Amino acid sequence: MKSHLTKEIIQDKLRMVQDPRFNQDIHSLGFVREIGLETGNVFIHLGIPAESSEFRDRIKEEVERRVKELRDVKRLTVQVSHSVMEGPNTFAKVPLQGIQNVMAIASGKGGVGKSTVAVNLAVAFSKMGHRVGLMDGDIYGPNIPLMLGVPGDIRPRINSEKKIVPLDAYGIRVISMGFFIPPDQPLIWRGPTLHNAVNQFLQKVEWGELDYLFVDLPPGTGDVQLSLVQSTSLTGAIMVTMPQEVSLLDVRKGLMMFRRTNVPILGIVENMSGEIFGRDGGRKAAREFDVPFLGTIPLDVEVRRAGDGGCPIVSKSAECEAAKSFFQISERLMEILSKIPATI
Repeated sequence: MKSHLTKEIIQDKLRMVQDPRFNQDIHSLGFVREIGLETGNVFIHLGIPAESSEFRDRIKEEVERRVKELRDVKRLTVQVSHSVMEGPNTFAKVPLQGIQNVMAIASGKGGVGKSTVAVNLAVAFSKMGHRVGLMDGDIYGPNIPLMLGVPGDIRPRINSEKKIVPLDAYGIRVISMGFFIPPDQPLIWRGPTLHNAVNQFLQKVEWGELDYLFVDLPPGTGDVQLSLVQSTSLTGAIMVTMPQEVSLLDVRKGLMMFRRTNVPILGIVENMSGEIFGRDGGRKAAREFDVPFLGTIPLDVEVRRAGDGGCPIVSKSAECEAAKSFFQISERLMEILSKIPATI
């Protein structure tokens, strides 16, 4: 009797298998690399970007259960590999000369304290003895100069090689669009201009030898984020979120973008944890999306005051709970980074 089993029928079954992190099926996400079919023998190769084998095993078991429901399946083999998404959104990435690690600090939405996290992590890494740079990639809303106490009338100089020399603040090298435009002047730029600005900050700044370059991105998943992943080889991304349940929706969009562009997720930071916004939303997100949880930053008015006053909390009050949390997150991040080869 002729079998009615086809690859299209198998694909339809695979569309019933959902990745709970993104609320999409594994076929639409591009996890299905190959489907082989010969006289009832089915072979399926899955490439799943997940940091734990336990998560990949759960997807594999669901695939096996679904496909075995089909008639005429005599034998099923499912091969799973730890992979990254491929396709039209995959970009070639060029390492930056002299910089060992480039890390993006990102968030799915504004108002979660992403720039505060970026500044304090950069200063904490410097205090731990590392050579650190901080690039303010939030072209539309550059807040880094204020948070580091850099006066508005100071401008970076151009060296003999026609490169911009970053400013120094709290032991780190810093560049920001805020160094070049008045605070009250709005920027109305489209994609190509933003892409050029990102390239200038990466390629035309004399960063020198750095162990770590932190890039504070604008919120969301727009032109600046895509320009960054197109322009250089990122060690990984750190997602910043608040504890509320709604934050999971925004984290999901950011995670999806980075994974579609082959950028590893180094972990999630929960900011402003406490009675007002709740607790453990970041931990829950990390568990749901199968990425490392780096730690929590308590909601503390002193963190805001320190940033507004141009003195990061890790320098102003190193013994307060928020500062200790930043150092603990830095140590956890260092532990993760130690297992990743440097980009140079």
